[in-house]
Amino acid sequence: MPAPIDLYYWPTPNGYKISIALEEMGLPYQVKWVEIGRGDQFKPAFLAISPNNRMPAIVDPEGPDGEPVSIFESGAILQYLARKTGKFCGANQRERIEIDQWLFWQVGGLGPMAGQAHHFLNYAPERIDYARRRYSDEVNRLYGVLERRLADRDFVAGPYSIADMAIWSWARGWENQNQDIAEFPNMKAWLDRIWDRPAVKTGWALGQDKRRNLATDKEAQAILFGQRAR
Repeated sequence: MPAPIDLYYWPTPNGYKISIALEEMGLPYQVKWVEIGRGDQFKPAFLAISPNNRMPAIVDPEGPDGEPVSIFESGAILQYLARKTGKFCGANQRERIEIDQWLFWQVGGLGPMAGQAHHFLNYAPERIDYARRRYSDEVNRLYGVLERRLADRDFVAGPYSIADMAIWSWARGWENQNQDIAEFPNMKAWLDRIWDRPAVKTGWALGQDKRRNLATDKEAQAILFGQRAR
């Protein structure tokens, strides 16, 4: 039995990516809670693992050559876990290229744009119509890309993969991003298809009881949205 991986986690879209992947891959793990609304991400012990003071992060005590390794950035973690297990990362070079493209599409596009839409639509202390429209429209465009991609396939990059795990964790929040799922029937079917997987349900459920309503939690807002260099 392999030693459990330490998962530094809070229930957010980026956190779900890793909890779902660990469940899908059958890897043992133990959760190290990083309560981002209370500033745990700025503690020195966590910064030693994740210098960008963002979760998720992992520490694998059985890393390359049997030595411990710490990894931050959700996309890098997904690639590492997939390579470690040989699961959900493609059976050949062409499949791996497809998976990497769509993983980076999420990391560099959908995640940042959806995150900004969510912020300006739900948490910004003042209404900025330009920002609300700008990010909602860009998320809409990106979901159009996903909709077209899923027109003739069940998953984004061939077989179910880490790309699906990454994109699903953000796309499931379409409602808070000011989107109408009726515009995207292929995406909706894909969201439902992935939700039917038991490991996805288990990974998503991790820490749901710890979530707070950021719209009313002013202390958490000050920590999360008022960050400056430290």
